[in-house]
Amino acid sequence: MSVTTSGLTAIRAGVLDYQAAWDEQRRLHEAVVSGEQGDSVLLLEHPSVYTAGKRTEPWDRPMDGTPVIDVDRGGKITWHGPGQLVGYPIVKLPDPVDVVAYVRRTEQLLIDVCAEFGLTAGRVEGRSGVWVPEDDRGPARKVAAIGIRVARGVTLHGFSINCDCDLTYYDRIVPCGIRDAGTTSLTAELGRPVTVADVLPVVERHLPTLVRVEG
Repeated sequence: MSVTTSGLTAIRAGVLDYQAAWDEQRRLHEAVVSGEQGDSVLLLEHPSVYTAGKRTEPWDRPMDGTPVIDVDRGGKITWHGPGQLVGYPIVKLPDPVDVVAYVRRTEQLLIDVCAEFGLTAGRVEGRSGVWVPEDDRGPARKVAAIGIRVARGVTLHGFSINCDCDLTYYDRIVPCGIRDAGTTSLTAELGRPVTVADVLPVVERHLPTLVRVEG
């Protein structure tokens, strides 16, 4: 199923193996680069998988032999799996390409989605992603992660937001290489079930933020 708003097509891909999603990203990327297809966003869940970006250190990886897929996005290691909504925007950036501005727009999309569910989240200086600030429950906690690549002016990879996933998967790794902060989910923070099915249409509604360039 696909929905188009503001020239951006959201493709609901359901549950998709990581390699199959990567193949589809590359196919879409070629189509967007060539102009055969407009800006598109794959929205899906993965079966449980760890992926390691280019800055992953050996000590960030699981020590129990759990398989890890090395990928060509920025950032370090993270987990994807059931209960987490993943978005892969394949979007042509304005010229001159400003990757930092695109990351900020992606963060804003996720901050606005959290706000719709009643969760106040924001940025942490020097760290990508979207965070619940430190409070009496503990230190700052990441609720959404971002890891992107830009090739020929078009984005690959993207973002993930934890809805009602099993957070113990993060215990085997140093998520995003950050040791002094935790990982959380909308369900854990709000104390009520918030599923991928709940979050999907809200993310779709906010996708135009990705291509809304001020100026």
